Amino acid sequence: MAQPAAPLETGSLGTTIASLGNAAEPGLWLKTPLVRAEGPGTVRYSGTGKSVTARLIPIDGPRTAGSRASLQLMQALGAPLTGLPEFSVSR
Repeated sequence: MAQPAAPLETGSLGTTIASLGNAAEPGLWLKTPLVRAEGPGTVRYSGTGKSVTARLIPIDGPRTAGSRASLQLMQALGAPLTGLPEFSVSR
């Protein structure tokens, strides 16, 4: 029997420190412990003031654990590829 889909969180989900994820995996995505279910969301980088819509993908770990961002997401936000930028995440 299939499990019901987890409801998507709404509003501000918090902030997360992100490192560059698999650069070969295309798309605008953020793998983060801030979500329980995959779906669209908004990621904002205060360093540039830019925000983009991205696919939020859950990963295991405490909410305070770091996240992994796609190359395209980092570039779209103007975030440093070799740094550990802090992103605000919302649905």
